[in-house]
Amino acid sequence: MPVFCLIGFFVGGEIVDLVLTTGPVAKFVLLTLLAFSLVSWAIILTKWSLLRRARLQSGRFVRAYRKAQRLQDVATVAEQFRPSPLVGVFEGGFQEYKRQLTGAGSLRSLTAIQRGMQIGASEEITRLERNVPWLAITAAVTPFIGLFGTVWGIIDAFHGLGTAGGATLRAVAPGISEALITTAAGLAAAIPAVIAYNLIGSSIREFAARGDDFTLEVLNTMETIHPQSMAEVRR
Repeated sequence: MPVFCLIGFFVGGEIVDLVLTTGPVAKFVLLTLLAFSLVSWAIILTKWSLLRRARLQSGRFVRAYRKAQRLQDVATVAEQFRPSPLVGVFEGGFQEYKRQLTGAGSLRSLTAIQRGMQIGASEEITRLERNVPWLAITAAVTPFIGLFGTVWGIIDAFHGLGTAGGATLRAVAPGISEALITTAAGLAAAIPAVIAYNLIGSSIREFAARGDDFTLEVLNTMETIHPQSMAEVRR
């Protein structure tokens, strides 16, 4: 639920009355901010659920990997641990690993396997980052949209004041208070978006680092399994 809707709910009917009495431009601005807020909250909730499951499944996948006797055993059960990004990292290297064993019966290059795992890691990070830039857009744009609504409302209030010819605070205060509601709405849409953008970005960077560590662990395992093959490659 958008934050500024919650604010209106807790403050009471005065906010609702202000929104209902605003002009058409202010209403359009508020509807635009509402759309931005709804989309950003949908992304926040979706990414929070995805990252939570990815973190849980990554821990389980690493434990299953370390207990397995063969890499083929890991590949057989890997799909059970989606949506962990480590599954994509492993599968990217394991495909190249199988190609090398099928073609020559021994490992020719750990570098090729490493590149396969890096490609898998890149695809997984791209998947996790999908739609996240919208949060940055919301955080950057909505305060200015709200400010535009406020400026327009103040211009309209002073124009009406000039037409009426009564320059008193009592006359201009309602118009200004109606105009300021759009700035409050813009900030209410932007603040959760910028907080979520930074927290989600931090979690994605953590997954990228875990992917690099897991790549090294898998390469060490492959080199341990085929020490003679790698010795031949080095010669």
